[in-house]
Formats: sequence, C-alpha cells, structure tokens
Amino acid sequence: MPFLPKVQAQVPPVGGSNCILVPSETAGPFPLDLTANEYFFRQDIREDRVGVQMRQKVRIIGSGDCQPMPGARVNIWHCDRDGNYSGYNSEEGLTYCRGYQITDENGECEFITIVPGWYPGRVTHMHFQVHVSTQNSAVSQWTWPHAAVVDVAQTHADLYPEGPDPLTPEQDFSFSDGYELQLASLDWDAASGEYVSEYEATVQGEGTAGIGHEERRTAEVMALGANYPNPFAASTLLPLDLLQPAAVSVTVFDLNGKRVWEQDFGHLTAGAHSFDLGATLPSGPQSFAVQVVATTDGGRFVAVRRIARM
Repeated sequence: MPFLPKVQAQVPPVGGSNCILVPSETAGPFPLDLTANEYFFRQDIREDRVGVQMRQKVRIIGSGDCQPMPGARVNIWHCDRDGNYSGYNSEEGLTYCRGYQITDENGECEFITIVPGWYPGRVTHMHFQVHVSTQNSAVSQWTWPHAAVVDVAQTHADLYPEGPDPLTPEQDFSFSDGYELQLASLDWDAASGEYVSEYEATVQGEGTAGIGHEERRTAEVMALGANYPNPFAASTLLPLDLLQPAAVSVTVFDLNGKRVWEQDFGHLTAGAHSFDLGATLPSGPQSFAVQVVATTDGGRFVAVRRIARM
C-alpha cells in the first residue's frame, strides 16, 4: 500500500516558522482514478455544467523547506450546482467537474470551473489529490467561508435553484474537527465576471516532485532537465540526458490537453541531447506541458515538464 504523505495548509510564516500540519481527509465516495485517462488533463473542467464561473488557483509547497513544488500533479473534482458527481448513478459515463494540472516552477496551477453546489450532509467543498510521484500521493478537501458561498447562491439565485448551503463547516463531519487550514478564499472579480479562489497546501517533500517506483526506473534511462530560458520569448532549449540508447519522441500539449506539436526523433545514442521548442509552439503568453517518451528494450519511460511562453 503506498505511503500517503500528510497534507498541510500553508499559513503566512511568522519569523520563518515551519508549515502547520492538518489531517488528510477521505477521498470521499467519488474519487475517480484520473491517471488512466489523458482526457482529464485540462484547465477548464466545466463542460456543460451551469453555474457561476470560478477560477480556482492552487499552490503546492514542500513541508521540508516550505518551497514551491514544481511538477506535481493536482487533481480536483467536485459536484455540480445540483450536488451531482460525474461518473456515478445517473451521471455514469459523464466527466464534468474533474481534471488535473501540473504545477509550474512556482508550485502553482489553476482551473476554470463553477462554484459547486451542496448535497445533504455536506457543505460546499472541493476534493483534491496531489500526486507527488507515481507512488506517493496526498488527498484532502477544502471548503470556503460559509458567508461567501451563501452569498454566491443568493446573488446568483437563477443559477442555484437549490438555494444557499444550509450547513456550516462546523456541522460537516469532514470539517467538524477544524477547518481553518482547509479554507480557500472566494472573491468576486467584477472585471472578469467570475469568482476567484485561492488555496495553498503543503505535502511532505523538499520543494521538488517526489520519487516513486516509476520515477526510479525512468531515472535509469533518462534525465529531463529544465528548459532555458523559462519563461521564453522566441527560443528555449529542453535538455535531455540519455543514460542508454533509446527511441525518443516529444509531444507538447496546451493546458487544455490539446496536442500542439510532436516529433519522433528516432533512435538516439546515450549522452546529452537538447531540443529547441520555441519556434515550434504557438505564440503569445501561455503555458505548455512537454512529454518526453524514451523507449528501450526495457520498456516505455515517460517524463513531463511544464514550460511557459512570454
């Protein structure tokens, strides 16, 4: 059974104090495994769900040094305005309000979704899982200030026919033991016509993606370095060190999972290689996920890195 790192919520440090531990929560009855379906790699997870738009920002840091954790995969999932989860009961086969992103060099990622509704026994909440590696993960939930979610339902009554959340977090079994460290912000941004929520969590680590079985196997074949410069304007070099000969392919996705460029480089010798991605990618400020696949007689090995264009 994999080790589950404790989850922490970060509060502003006072005099350099360390992070404050908060218990992990159950994944709940609806934790679909997103690892097997590339479709869920996307920023906009709304699909056809009705509700007021929310931009959810997440930051992940490592508890060992309270530094940003780049390259971690953050899954989020929540119910729609009516309290339904995709993939279950009458919603079987649907995929709304689920997705994952990869944190950037600042340990940050964001999603576009709707402010969730509620269902009996639970306050308005969000599930999340941080994949520190293929072996280690942390899972928890967050909620928002009760007055804020009540205001959403009252201000946008036409979009939330069930009305305001009748429970407070203190009445919810998941948060009854305290939720101050599982509390995200929720503010209206009039300029963009959406709510903006921010949440910061700390997982065990040293400000770098953790190492599991698959990462160790991949490290015996290749080491994918950080592109330079990052962010970049016109050109950026992605270094790859092959420890043994391999067939190499590189695929670049935008953050909604659309493949924007790919190339098969064929069989490469062991040693240092680099790929100039700048000229191949769409222009304008945006981020991408670069996936490098190295195939040897021992199998298929994958490494992913997030890069940004100015």
